[in-house]
Amino acid sequence: MSEQQPDQADEPPRLGPRPLARPPVDSGAAELFGRPDGVAGSFEPVSVGGGNGAAERGDGRGADGRSAEGRGGVETNGARRLDTGPPPHHALVSAFGRPVEATSDLQRPPGERVEDDEPDPFWEGGAARDPWRDPAASVRLGPPAVGEPTLAPPSRPEGARLSTRELLFGRRVRPTALALLGVIALLIGGIGGLVGKWASDASSLLTEPGATISATSPGKERPPGSVADIAARVLPAVVSIQIRIGDQGGTGSGVVLDSDGHILTNNHVVSPAAGVPNSSIKVIFQDNTQVPAAVVGRDPKTDLAVIKVNVPNPTVAQMGSSASLAVGDGVIAIGSPLGLAGTVTDGIVSALNRPERLDGEGTDTNAVIDAIQTDAAINPGNSGGPLVDSTGAVVGLNAAISTFGQGQSGSIGLGFAIPIDYARKIAQELIRTGSVKHADLGVNAKSVTDDTSDGAQVQNVQNGGAAAAAGIVEQDVIVKLGDRRIGSASELQVAVQEHAIGEQVPIQLIRQGRPLVITATLHSD
Repeated sequence: MSEQQPDQADEPPRLGPRPLARPPVDSGAAELFGRPDGVAGSFEPVSVGGGNGAAERGDGRGADGRSAEGRGGVETNGARRLDTGPPPHHALVSAFGRPVEATSDLQRPPGERVEDDEPDPFWEGGAARDPWRDPAASVRLGPPAVGEPTLAPPSRPEGARLSTRELLFGRRVRPTALALLGVIALLIGGIGGLVGKWASDASSLLTEPGATISATSPGKERPPGSVADIAARVLPAVVSIQIRIGDQGGTGSGVVLDSDGHILTNNHVVSPAAGVPNSSIKVIFQDNTQVPAAVVGRDPKTDLAVIKVNVPNPTVAQMGSSASLAVGDGVIAIGSPLGLAGTVTDGIVSALNRPERLDGEGTDTNAVIDAIQTDAAINPGNSGGPLVDSTGAVVGLNAAISTFGQGQSGSIGLGFAIPIDYARKIAQELIRTGSVKHADLGVNAKSVTDDTSDGAQVQNVQNGGAAAAAGIVEQDVIVKLGDRRIGSASELQVAVQEHAIGEQVPIQLIRQGRPLVITATLHSD
């Protein structure tokens, strides 16, 4: 207990601090880790050695961080220090080492300057001689950290197993259970044998020894542009048309023109049912959807007609250009010949600008078309179906075929289609107005030929017509109209219809053996 001071006699007594328990220090540890004699601070000052002028720090390493004494350590102010390890990796020295010209053990913040005569409180006293505050201690690369091993879950011990002796003779299984297992095994074996015998008997008929089996080839591909590819794309836009008049009927084909449900076909397909009581027109799509149709307009002089159905979002055919066709181009005819919907045949363009007269038996059709001739098989029922090119675009409307004579109406490789450039113009007019007007010359003519040329001979001239106004007379032979040569009466009619009403066209003709050129202004039919 501490003694009371004289000037603090009236204060309560205070206890002094309890003496600290200091265990004895091993002499070896004191030699290695204790402060040297006469060192009172925590840091050891830097001393400059002689000889080569290298600065040695408190840990016995030179300015470049390498040990000055090797493994035995160094002596500084009488204290022995242990070497901290091998020199650091050169990458670490380059990245984190002190610059060669540096004179301070601690790195100062950028821009901070300490005057030479300014005392540094961080190194006051004997702090510079304390090895534990040395900021330039070396570092080294060590091995990577190793994670803690994952312990596998404890395995469950296996139970005891029965041996064959114990199973059969050790009375561990009931005899009835063994008998039942044997019966089941016999049944499974018997059923397997019967199935194997039946399979071998059935297959022997197809795989007799010595039989020669035909070879097969890899699966057939259908690249873009093949007939199969084109048919798959165009068929949804092709329809089958069925007409019914009382107890009679007929079939044809058509192609969808627009999303409003307008369908282009031949006049001779729908004319028997147009405006006739107790008649109907039905359209059947590829997915077998059947809907009624109404006639929008017909043109007997071109054998074209437009009907309409109320179907939401029908597939519309892509229209091409018949003017871009050349003889030999591949084409595909799609339609419903003899009522067989979705029939596809292919061929080539055999000829272009082939005048062909269409006499629709039992209809009001009396047309002459400037046809595309093709050898693609066309039969009754194909009428009104599309003729498409190798891209799948519609280039014509199948209309007629040539035959050998009466009673033979099948395809002989001569089919005719209306060019789509002309058919589309007629269809647009039928949709707008329901009828079409054509240019007319006002003559009747017949085909003639001589030893040098062919032409159309005028048989009669209509009063007030374009020919009469131009001065054409009977027996004149017309050989050219506009830019087109005329070789027959059908070709004259086609050439006139290609021009517009009111258009002035030059006409070359032969009158009494002399050539003559006149200009005629075409009238309306």
